[in-house]
Formats: sequence, structure tokens, C-alpha cells
Amino acid sequence: MDSPPLLLDDSAPVPVDRPFHRTEAVAEGVTDRQLSAWCRDGLLAHPVRGVYHAAQLPAGIDLRLACLRIVVPEDAVVTDRTAGWLYGASMVLAPNDHLVVPRLSMYRPAGYRLRNALTASGERAFLDDEVVELGGVRVTSVLRTTCDLGRLRHRESAFCAMEAMARTGAVDLDELREVSGGRRYRGYRWVTNLRDLAPRVEGKTQSPPEGIILLRWQDCPDLPRPRPQVHVPAPDGRSFYVDVGVEGLRYGAEYDGVEWHGPERRQHDVDRRGWMTTSRQWEFDIFDKGSLYGRTSDVERRLHEGVRARRLAVGERAWRRLTA
Repeated sequence: MDSPPLLLDDSAPVPVDRPFHRTEAVAEGVTDRQLSAWCRDGLLAHPVRGVYHAAQLPAGIDLRLACLRIVVPEDAVVTDRTAGWLYGASMVLAPNDHLVVPRLSMYRPAGYRLRNALTASGERAFLDDEVVELGGVRVTSVLRTTCDLGRLRHRESAFCAMEAMARTGAVDLDELREVSGGRRYRGYRWVTNLRDLAPRVEGKTQSPPEGIILLRWQDCPDLPRPRPQVHVPAPDGRSFYVDVGVEGLRYGAEYDGVEWHGPERRQHDVDRRGWMTTSRQWEFDIFDKGSLYGRTSDVERRLHEGVRARRLAVGERAWRRLTA
């Protein structure tokens, strides 16, 4: 039996040195079923609708631009989640978009709307400095992209998207707070989200679930203010980090889920938390998909119970020291 290929090579009926459109593959006799099989096996990537590329092509902004040039009209402006993805903030994608091929977000500055199954589109007005050209593709600037993502209808999605943009290091947080709180977006849809969230953005959360836990904790005014990615150094020089926590109470909240913490990280997380619990007296509440989302969510209740327990534990530790 012939062994399956390690990677697609020049013998494949599709380009392996550049992205290509589905129609190009079909013209060479490749079926949609074959494209899907190659994607399933990791031989092809399918980053945007209609566009594929060989898995071995170097990742980065140049490859993403090459994919977009295939499907974006010359006078269109790439916006919102697609612009964030282009800037390297992959986690700006909508919930479950990592499980499917997301639609492109693009707008014509004026005139008429793009109408096809590929895009989530419409018309939008831009100032001159809010659109830049990258590799032949017009895209909203980093600041405009971050502000637009901050005006998403769902507040938690907006915050996580802004965090993802800030995590790239390209966002000037002072400028973001100044512009979002000024006159520029007065009257825009969902601007209240932007103005509420911009001062909270630090770019330190490592995944959307962490961002949601942080935001819900911040929304509890009777709880001590949390910090994302609390640093806990170990004597052997290693550094551990708590997703969201309060160092003074040694209490943290973390998310475990297959979409962000796969089996390969499970033992690492167990060892990390075990060391912090036994050696540094930290305690944790661990959340998963069921406890974070939907009707079964119990984040706020567990955070209140956890903080209360840790406050009482401070007194118990002091008593043990006095009586030792």
C-alpha cells in the first residue's frame, strides 16, 4: 500500500506555492470532496471562504494578504473580525468560527453593498487615516479596527476581540481610550460598549474564555479587582501564571476547555496548580464551557464564594502562625 503523503507537493493538481481559489482547483478536476478531505487531513488550510493553500506555506501577514487578494474587490475595505485576523489577532473570530470557515467582513466606502455568500458586508464611512493599504489590500487601521470591534453587539465578544487586538502589541492603549471616549463615535451603534470596554483593555488575557471571566469578575463591584495573568515565580526559576486572580488572597479563576486547553496541556495545568496550591497556598475555581456559558453559567456565584472563603483563610493562616 502507498503511504499517505507527508505534504502536498508539485505532483498535486493544485498550487502548493501560493493560495488558490476553489474554481482554480475545480478547473483542474479536483472535486469539493477532495478539497474537504485534504483539509480534514491537514494537507490544505481553508482560511477564508473559497480560498485554500498548502499547509506548509509560511504563516503570517503575507500569506493572509495573499488569501484576501484573491477575493477582495479593489475598492472594498476589509474590516472588523477579518481585519483583526489580518493583523494577527486570530482570536477576534466569532464564537465557534475556529470550527468553520468564517465569512469575510468588508465594506464599500459608499455606493453599493457587496452581496454574496462570501461576505458579511455593507456600507460604512471612513476618515482618511482610518484606511491603510497592506500588500494591495485596503484595510481599516489598527485603531479603527479595534474601535469597530469594541462596538460589537455582544459585549463579551467585543471585549475579547479588543483584548486580542491589544495582545498583538500594535494598539496604542492611551490613544484607544482617548478616541473611544471622544466625539468620533458619538451616535454610532453600540458605542456604549466601546466606551465602557476601552478603559478595561490591557491585552493580557490569553483566550476569549479568560476575557469573559475577567469581565464578569470586574462587573461585580463588591469583589476585589482581579488581574489577568498573575505571575507566580517558582524557586527553580520557572514562572507560572494564573489566568485571572487576586494575588493578595491567593485566589484564581481559570478556564479549562478542549477548545483552548487540549489534552497536551492538561497534565501541565494539573502540575502547575498542584505546585501553587501546596507550595504557595493558592486556591482555584476551574470553569469549563458548561459553567461559563448559557443557562448553566455560575461564574458570579462561584467567584463570590471563592473570595469569601479566601478572606476567611487569611485569618486562619494568621492564627496558625501565632499558635505555632
